[in-house]
Amino acid sequence: MNHMKISSAIGLLLVFLIYVTPMAYATANQVKENGRTIYVAPNGDDKSEGTIDQPLASLIGARDWIRKHKKNNGATGPVTILIRGGEYEMLAPLELNPGDGGSEEAPVVYKAYPNEKPVFSGGKKLSGFKVNELGIWELELHESRYYKWRFDQLYVNGKRATLARTPNEGFMHIGAVKQNDWIKGTGRAVEKAQHVFSFDEENFSHLKGIADEDLENVRLRAYHKWNFTMRYLDKLDKDSAQVYTSGGGMPPWNPIKEGGRIVFENFAAALDEAGEWYLNSKGILYYIPLPGEHPENAEVIAPVLDNLVLVKGDAANGKPVEHVRFEGLSFMHCHYAVPPSGAEPSQAATMINAAVMLEGANHVDFVDCEISKTGQHALWYGKGCHNSTIERSYLHDLGGGGIYLGETRAHEGVNHTSHIKLHNNIIQTGGLEYPTAVGVWVGHSSDNEISHNDIGDFYYTGISVGWVWGYAESNAKRNTIVYNHIHHIGWTLLSDMAAVYTLGKSEGTVISNNIVHHVHAYSYGGWGLYTDEGSTGIVMENNLVYSTKTGGFHQHYGENNTIRNNIFAYAKMYQAQCTRVEEHRSFDFMNNIIVFDKGAVLQGAWEKIDIAMDNNMYWNTGGEKYDFNGKSFAEWQKFGHDQHSRIMNPRFKDPENFNFEFSSKKTIRRIGFKPFDLDASGVYGEEAWKEKAKLPESILAAFDREVKVNMEKE
Repeated sequence: MNHMKISSAIGLLLVFLIYVTPMAYATANQVKENGRTIYVAPNGDDKSEGTIDQPLASLIGARDWIRKHKKNNGATGPVTILIRGGEYEMLAPLELNPGDGGSEEAPVVYKAYPNEKPVFSGGKKLSGFKVNELGIWELELHESRYYKWRFDQLYVNGKRATLARTPNEGFMHIGAVKQNDWIKGTGRAVEKAQHVFSFDEENFSHLKGIADEDLENVRLRAYHKWNFTMRYLDKLDKDSAQVYTSGGGMPPWNPIKEGGRIVFENFAAALDEAGEWYLNSKGILYYIPLPGEHPENAEVIAPVLDNLVLVKGDAANGKPVEHVRFEGLSFMHCHYAVPPSGAEPSQAATMINAAVMLEGANHVDFVDCEISKTGQHALWYGKGCHNSTIERSYLHDLGGGGIYLGETRAHEGVNHTSHIKLHNNIIQTGGLEYPTAVGVWVGHSSDNEISHNDIGDFYYTGISVGWVWGYAESNAKRNTIVYNHIHHIGWTLLSDMAAVYTLGKSEGTVISNNIVHHVHAYSYGGWGLYTDEGSTGIVMENNLVYSTKTGGFHQHYGENNTIRNNIFAYAKMYQAQCTRVEEHRSFDFMNNIIVFDKGAVLQGAWEKIDIAMDNNMYWNTGGEKYDFNGKSFAEWQKFGHDQHSRIMNPRFKDPENFNFEFSSKKTIRRIGFKPFDLDASGVYGEEAWKEKAKLPESILAAFDREVKVNMEKE
């Protein structure tokens, strides 16, 4: 080979090295950066390759594909599971362990295929109903007859059916309650006891039709103060009009009393109204159809799985599940079985679990997801969860609550749950099986952000923060509750509740720029903002609170809380309350506007409590009466409070119709009030998303009717 040929060869090699090698390197990097994409489809097969033409069939199949891929290839970059639209019947929950996660550079993403909606159901479709001579649908379930399969929820044509109950509307009322102590125990409440409920003839008439073969299924639901108790019956004595149950002794601070409200459910004689169902002990399912429903084309689903997603990391031993993202997925039809012991009183329904349960999870996110038709809570970040986000997700039609953070017992170190962000979600229509559940519950958990959510249509509380009663140390600190829309809470069912409820030492917690309205309790309570036992170091500012029962604000007892620059409007009984007198500074109440048309301005221990209260504005749109805890404004000022406050029209544009924009800001400058943006709260984004957050007019009207009836009894 001559020199020219050698030079040419070298030149060509250099060109290859300069141009081709970088391209190959870039392609390799791109593969590593983009990772692997696998596909899941309703017509797939979990034994397939997971390609778009040969998709897998389930989330579990996708998880197992990733496990096998990691075993054979090691961690080779991010993995995206693209899931085609359609319905998926889950035969088991998706369970993720530490090895199923990813990393910041290589996350694992379970994601809906573009513009498609995959729906994962934990239920079983039922078919083959016959119509009996009464027009009632009947179906013999062999699994129930021979294997004792039972379920406590049922869904017909996309709606939660009503378990047969009596009375159909309202309540029976207890004539007398007797407790026979069996095991005293060491706590304030008796450990084990028998309870005997007596009824007058009119109330007991609802129970006379209970057949002996149905007795083992019958349950009672008794509502008392902020709680409810569910029990199976031990004995029904029709001669004496008495019902016998057993369980934990009644808590002395919240017992079931004479005159208490109660319903009975789950027996054949109560099956008497369209939309009700009952499964008897012989495995026969009965359903009374709603108008227009026909068995040949109805979709009837009984929930089977207790959970749909389980994330099980081990934070304490450095083995969390990390960097997993769920996007665009819907989960529904998740069962919660009533235990044989029923349900003992439990504030915030913390005794039940969730459709999606997480423990030891870091950066495990849910975006654009939906969870609905559950027997329990929607989603729970338990111990050892951090730095995770639920965003733009729709949680609704829930047997329990929406999102729960932390646990009922405190954990230290990495097992302490913190830094969870709940942002721009719709959390609505919950507590349908367990009415004490709440929209968002923060137990022993800190540094969380709850922002721009729409939380509505719950029976107890919208957002609950803290889980220590009194001044013992609490690690529920620095939580931020901002720009939320919280509304239609209470429904006159329970008492001692609020839209935003706090407990314990919560230094650094901020509750601001929320819009709160339509909060109504059965008896006492029904507040907008409620600092309960030991609430400490909380700032509540720039909130609009209107149309509550007993006040925009109430403090039971606490220390060094700040209530400033809020608008409290149109509570029906009192505008603001406080209760316990303590030796320390309880709270500062500054630069607030209170506007009303009835009831007292202040009620409680205002003259005795240690507070700083000034530069507030009060205005009665219904007349000239101003009741400051039984005193005139001038008499109230003699206690040293409100020295620079004003009785003055704040110049809202149309407060009677809940328009609290200012027609003029000149007046409010006199108290140093700083206007805040009333349009900034709640969900945001596309119009369809904002429209979805609006409760149907039928629900709004029903709430108003319940409030009217309740107030007529006061």
